Amino acid sequence: MKLLMPYITGGIVPGWTAFLSAFAHAGADMIEVGLPFSDPTVDGPTIQEASDAALARGTTPASVLADLAGTRVGIPLVASTYANIALRPGFGDALAAAGVTGLIVPDLPLDELAGLDVPGVQVSLLASPATPDDRLAEIGRRSQGFVYAVSVMGTTGERDRLAPSAVLLAARLKQVTDLPVLVGFGISTPQQAAEAAAAADGVIVGAAVMRRILDGANPAEVGGFVASLRAALSPVAPVR
Repeated sequence: MKLLMPYITGGIVPGWTAFLSAFAHAGADMIEVGLPFSDPTVDGPTIQEASDAALARGTTPASVLADLAGTRVGIPLVASTYANIALRPGFGDALAAAGVTGLIVPDLPLDELAGLDVPGVQVSLLASPATPDDRLAEIGRRSQGFVYAVSVMGTTGERDRLAPSAVLLAARLKQVTDLPVLVGFGISTPQQAAEAAAAADGVIVGAAVMRRILDGANPAEVGGFVASLRAALSPVAPVR
């Protein structure tokens, strides 16, 4: 079965953890929880807006993790944040205490992974269409949990079509790792999700989810969108 990981910015609205349960009920396999940050360098306008809104509410990494510690949704939770938060002393312990089992740090270079102290948490690495073959192979070897295939050279955000580079990158990664390859950045519709998953092992959907939350959709409504993604992925044949 193809994997589906929707994204949410932690603390985006009061009672935001209700969306986690809605995602799980809709068929998500994992959930990416973004820790809001003032300078999200790889994120486009939608996730930037979400981070700003969460920060304006007084959200902090500690408050997001505290909310997660009191929430059990039955599927893995993967935190995403930036290096200057992830490299702080005690961050790994805080993740574990919150029940987080995975981590994405998009601005942490492969060469600086040794500075990341998160025992018991799987660190999934990112690869882009411009990643050279030798470095791609090293990413495949050193990633944990899955490899995040960045579909385009750009920031996150909704797009009207799947970039051809997404399929090419997924195929390259499948040659160098046995881990699941998940395509993200720009997956905006069920049709795009199915197209990406035909070449990869699943998809990550962020801006399209957050746009709905920012526009006022409730957990059931956003869960319906996640369910449509799940339905689109279900009939896709396994990668061979």
